[in-house]
Amino acid sequence: MKTYDVRTHGCQMNVHDSERLAGLLETAGYVDVNGLTDRPETADVVVFNTCAVRENADNKLYGNLGQLRPAKLKNPEMQIAVGGCLAQKDQGLIVERAPWVDVVFGTHNIGSLPALLDRARHNQRAAVEIKESLETFPSTLPTRRDSAYAAWVSISVGCNNTCTFCIVPSLRGTETDRRPGDVLAEIEALVAQGVIEVTLLGQNVNTYGVEFGDRLAFGKLLRACGQIDGLERVRFTSPHPAAFTDDVISAMAQTPNVMPSLHMPLQSGSDRVLRAMRRSYRSTKFLAIIEAVRAQIPDAAITTDIIVGFPGETEEDFQATLDVVRAACFSSAFTFQYSIRPGTPAATMPDQLPKSVVQERYLRLLEVQEEVSWSENRTLEGREVEVLVATGEGRKDSATKRLSGRARDNRLVHFAVPEGAEAPRPGDVVSVDVTYGAPHHLVADSALTGGRYAVRRSPGGNAWAALRDQGSTKPAVSLGMPSIGGPAPSPAVAPGCSVPAS
Repeated sequence: MKTYDVRTHGCQMNVHDSERLAGLLETAGYVDVNGLTDRPETADVVVFNTCAVRENADNKLYGNLGQLRPAKLKNPEMQIAVGGCLAQKDQGLIVERAPWVDVVFGTHNIGSLPALLDRARHNQRAAVEIKESLETFPSTLPTRRDSAYAAWVSISVGCNNTCTFCIVPSLRGTETDRRPGDVLAEIEALVAQGVIEVTLLGQNVNTYGVEFGDRLAFGKLLRACGQIDGLERVRFTSPHPAAFTDDVISAMAQTPNVMPSLHMPLQSGSDRVLRAMRRSYRSTKFLAIIEAVRAQIPDAAITTDIIVGFPGETEEDFQATLDVVRAACFSSAFTFQYSIRPGTPAATMPDQLPKSVVQERYLRLLEVQEEVSWSENRTLEGREVEVLVATGEGRKDSATKRLSGRARDNRLVHFAVPEGAEAPRPGDVVSVDVTYGAPHHLVADSALTGGRYAVRRSPGGNAWAALRDQGSTKPAVSLGMPSIGGPAPSPAVAPGCSVPAS
């Protein structure tokens, strides 16, 4: 029995790609080492699915590869593979720096992994294969999902923007869209397996449709998701403010299973910095989008990404970012210190800021955002929330005797289960009252004193229980779904059918 271990770094797209890498390896006869009770010290195949967005990505990869070298020397038959964005960027350099690596593959040919492992084993030397364009849309590949009740669904890959700080477009390529009917067919297949929540993925998810000339395609897709029986929650990430249109806001507000949560990357609140970043919106437009969303979806939780210390950022620019953070009332923010990424225009810009200045501003931003998050979460105290129970969300659950999951607005909720009450399964839905709003989560302990506590068993919970009864933690490998491109011609449909079926 050959074992594998896929180790993931980076964004949700990488997480989903890793599910496909696991599906490919299982189809080739390998077994996930993490699912074994009597697991070996090191798997027969270790795959690193890498990210190239942050400066320390390189250090992290080569540090991990160095840690595996003794295992490789001890067992020469073991194989190490490196894929993802850093592999696409560094290519043959990886084998130069770490000669014990067996396979290097890029973002465009993840389906080649099993063949490359065989080639490296046969030829007794490293197999490096980097494609410059997409071979096949990743959703056509077999997938081993991590969850029985929630799933990622890619609707596009690649990016047509030219943000000066970002290396992703050169590594993922230009945007490629799937047919709407193919996306919906995949979601329907997932729901049939017990999935009740899907997250639509794209580098710029709301530009979906650009390849087949329909700028309203994303809003139509959201509405079509609302017609799928059994699909309880729809999320998406990440949209771009420049392409965010009113029809998407209306689709979110008018489609009950589209959740009241929105991740809208700000990056900077300074118009001057946004211009230097080549972000084709300004702070007033950004705040107008937030206002429009809250006008139609008052309870929406809005999160964001912010970069501190972009080249040339002044104290005035930074203050503008703090002003937008306070005005937008983000429920949380992913904050980053700018770091040079070779190959991006920003890497050669003048006025690179000293590390000490960036760090000091970063800490001030964290302090302001924590105040905002805490204030926003305190407004939910005493309110009822509906929680999709999850596995692995609450790291201290065993100590606190709570369970955890996500509310409809995607806030993390830790809740108490009354003694003798029905315990929900992962994938079930629980209604509870919030007793405390912390900066980064909600606590719902009211059930211990007679407050609201109601469990709704769901198909997602049934799917999780079925896996447990089979002695498994992950669903079986599912076959790939259809490919990419604009919607095929279809016969006329009745009014209200807004997305073509194929």
